[in-house]
Amino acid sequence: MSRARVACRAAGGFTLLELLVSLSIFALVAAMAYGGLQSVLNTQDQTEQQSQRMAQLQLVYRLMQRDLEQLVDRGIRNEFGDPVGALVGGSGYDGVEFTRGGHPNPAGFLRSDLLRVAYVPDQDTLLRRTWRVLDRSQDSQPDEQVLVEHMQSFRIRFLGQNREWQDRWPPPRPQQQNAPADLPLAVEVQLELDGIGTLNWDFLLPQVALASQKPLRTGGTGANGGRKEDGKDNASGENEVVN
Repeated sequence: MSRARVACRAAGGFTLLELLVSLSIFALVAAMAYGGLQSVLNTQDQTEQQSQRMAQLQLVYRLMQRDLEQLVDRGIRNEFGDPVGALVGGSGYDGVEFTRGGHPNPAGFLRSDLLRVAYVPDQDTLLRRTWRVLDRSQDSQPDEQVLVEHMQSFRIRFLGQNREWQDRWPPPRPQQQNAPADLPLAVEVQLELDGIGTLNWDFLLPQVALASQKPLRTGGTGANGGRKEDGKDNASGENEVVN
């Protein structure tokens, strides 16, 4: 075979075997690159979904905080004419229901600025219900809003005036005591959500802020002449506020 013929064959290109090997390597690299890209896209999508969900939960927290911080001591009558306390919840009631103030009225309608609000679990969702009237009639229907989805459980507790947690409000009272129970000091809400876990939200009720503004009792034999600062007894180290 002459040198010219060998040179012609060498300049003719790749053989079939070389092309097959090259295509196989390219296909393998492309598959690996696509898998990595798909994994990044899936992670980004999940991150965006979780971010949106956490933002929604922040809105729910703010809404619940705004409602509870404007709690007022105003009971109502339900659809059957029975009296209901200013705040009821926990065992015996599915969720929590209370009266709040500060209901805006930009149109100037002839109505109260008080609003009856309830947070009620419904299967795997948390609902917020509001009534347009306080004392209801048989045809009074609440406005309903879905706040949380994919919820496994909803639990609520109440911190009583004795600094003990209660699973229901009003708490059980002796039969001889017919006086209505005071409002709790704080409310704890526990949400168990799919993909997130358990969230614990604590809300102080407005009477706590009012109590801190009461005059402090003086006297005694403390290190500072018996004077109590910030509600603290210098002799006993206990907090005490004059009612």
